[in-house]
Amino acid sequence: MSDQEQADIRLEFSRLKQEHADFDAAINAMIATNCDPLQIQRMKKKKLVLKDRLMALEDRIIPDIIA
Repeated sequence: MSDQEQADIRLEFSRLKQEHADFDAAINAMIATNCDPLQIQRMKKKKLVLKDRLMALEDRIIPDIIA
């Protein structure tokens, strides 16, 4: 993997990590204001999709080395 590709992956990782934190804050605010449980569940599902994407990017950045 070239340095440019790795830099692009790290940039995408940072962007998604911020988006994940934003979803977390939004979910907490929705819970605090007794928002519709269905909307909260949908937000949690989107947050989980972001987490899966973050883990996939992290696996590309840090290769699995068998010792």
